[in-house]
Amino acid sequence: MNTDDVWKDDQVLIPAIIQDSNTKSVLMLGYMNKESYQKTIDIKKVTFYSRSRRCLWTKGETSGNFLNYISCEIDCDKDTLLVQATNDGPTCHLEKYSCFGDEEFSFQKLESIIKDRKKNHKSGSYTNILFDKGNKEIVKKIAEEANELAISTISNDGRILEEAADLIYHLQVLLDTIYLKNLINNLQLKKQNIIDYCPLYLLNS
Repeated sequence: MNTDDVWKDDQVLIPAIIQDSNTKSVLMLGYMNKESYQKTIDIKKVTFYSRSRRCLWTKGETSGNFLNYISCEIDCDKDTLLVQATNDGPTCHLEKYSCFGDEEFSFQKLESIIKDRKKNHKSGSYTNILFDKGNKEIVKKIAEEANELAISTISNDGRILEEAADLIYHLQVLLDTIYLKNLINNLQLKKQNIIDYCPLYLLNS
């Protein structure tokens, strides 16, 4: 993006919409001048201009909940920025995911996080450790988690949901390595086969 096309005056403030690059949810709205935008690019941390304090401030410099810069676009009128970022923690000062409220969990969210870890390696990430070790290790973990879920279910130890979540997570990591779209197409085909050949009374039971 050519900053000269956006900032004719270095002190002009432009609203910047911050969007989670994984989920596409809006995280917050801030204001940038040319200097804060350039600092964002340089340090890869979203930095705004504070209208109340009249100075630059990097989101997360106090809380540690940084917004990690990914990319930026300017709208057709060249008066609003759309910044793609990932968050290190709650974006809102009220400890919420977004300044517009909390985000509900979805499998799409889990899938997008796993895909982001695969594309953008994060030091110390358990997901990256699994990817580095390969499918053999992932399959081994799936077998372990499936066994733990079975034991938890039989013993009724109150950990069924936790064990099920672990199994789903590891299965999702594996599916990302074997093209999830192909799996979905396969499942849709199987669903149609069930509808075509299964007696109606079984489908309704």
